[in-house]
Amino acid sequence: MQNLPQYISIIFCLTTFVTIAIFYKATSYSKPILAILLIWLTIQTFVGLSGFYTITNTIPPRFLLLPLPPLVVIMGLFATKKGRNYIDGLDLKYLTLLHIIRIPVELVLFWLFVYKTVPQLVTFEGRNYDILSGLSAPFIFYFGFIKNKLSKKSILIWNCICLGLLLNVVANVVLSAPFPFQKFAFDQPAIAIVYFPFIWLPSCIVPLVLFSHLASIRQLLKNNQNLA
Repeated sequence: MQNLPQYISIIFCLTTFVTIAIFYKATSYSKPILAILLIWLTIQTFVGLSGFYTITNTIPPRFLLLPLPPLVVIMGLFATKKGRNYIDGLDLKYLTLLHIIRIPVELVLFWLFVYKTVPQLVTFEGRNYDILSGLSAPFIFYFGFIKNKLSKKSILIWNCICLGLLLNVVANVVLSAPFPFQKFAFDQPAIAIVYFPFIWLPSCIVPLVLFSHLASIRQLLKNNQNLA
C-alpha cells in the first residue's frame, strides 16, 4: 500500500471523522458515544498498523473483527427496550444527512481501483451504485426536513433503496477480498480494506451508515400513522 498517493489516505481519514461528527450531531452531542467511537478507531488503528488483518487465509477471517463488534452493538440496541428508546431519540434529519459521506467514500474507492488495490466492480464504474445515495442525501435532507416538501413515506422508501445499495456494495467488496471464500476479482482483489486507514471503512463508516438507515427506518415505521 506504499504506492498510494498520500491524498487518498488523508481524504479517507477526513471522511471518517466527518461521518463521526455528523453522527455525533444526530446523538445530540452525546460525549459518551463520541468517546466510544474514537476509542474504537484508536484500537483498530493500532491493530491495523500491526499487520494483523493482512493475514487473510484464516478461517474465520480476521477481517470479521472489524465489522462484527459494531454489528453486535447494533443488534443489541434493537433487541433491548433501552436500546430502542435510544434509537428513537436520535435526530432523523442528521441520520439522513450522514449519507453525504458516501460521495467521498466512492471517490476513494475509485482512486484505490486506479492504484490497483480494489477491483473495478466495487466502484461506480462497476457494480457499485452507492454514490447515488450520497448524491441524493442532501436533497432528501433539504426537501424532507428543511422545506418539509417530502412525505415521510418518500423518506422511508429512499432509506430502503439506499440500504439495498449499501448491502450490494458490501457483498461485492467482501466477495472480492482475498479471503478463502473469494468469488470475484481474482486478478485485482480488494486488498485495501485490510490495511490502515481503510480498515475504518468496515469497522466504522459502514456500520454507522447501516445503523443510520436502520434507525431511520424504525423511526419512520413507528410513526407510520403520519405517513402520507
